[in-house]
Amino acid sequence: MNPTAPRHHLLAIVRGTDADAALKTVLALADEDITTVEVSLTTPDALRVIERARQALGAHVLLGAGTVCTSDDAARAADAGAGFLVTPGLLDPLPELPVVMGALTPTEIIIARDRGARAVKLFPSCLGGPGYLTALRGPFPDVPFVPVGGIDLAAARAYIAAGALAVGVGTPLIGDAADGGDLDALRLRARTWHRALAGEVHR
Repeated sequence: MNPTAPRHHLLAIVRGTDADAALKTVLALADEDITTVEVSLTTPDALRVIERARQALGAHVLLGAGTVCTSDDAARAADAGAGFLVTPGLLDPLPELPVVMGALTPTEIIIARDRGARAVKLFPSCLGGPGYLTALRGPFPDVPFVPVGGIDLAAARAYIAAGALAVGVGTPLIGDAADGGDLDALRLRARTWHRALAGEVHR
């Protein structure tokens, strides 16, 4: 399976302040069939979270490392068991794993593509919205885009309709779960997002 092709057009972004809560969040998402998950390296002990989640979930979940800013970050994430990397901006080629590389402008998208990005993280997508993605699809029809930043459910569906491979969603999906908050509420949100975006797959 392509590690940058989420089954339901959703990349869940887990970023929190508590490592144990972050792990429980990843496992709860997997239980609700949210099976493409990024653990941000800004989360305390994020590499251990990735390692423990990988041990618990095996190949069932496409588990990646986010906020990868250096080649050292990439190497350590790969050692921890990450299956893909997500960067906030342009980095030199990182050949160890598939990379979803952050870019915003056409020039940055060209550079990301030339550096071997498997997909482009359109970030922060809230600056342009779905209309901006529609405009980018003209000169870049073959680039897989993953908009990230301030995306609620309505915006997610609009981005997918505009041709996004997936949307990256943090707080609107995760809430406070990765900080030690309510996992039951997380599960309810996960079911809502899953049902809504799974419907988009078949359109």
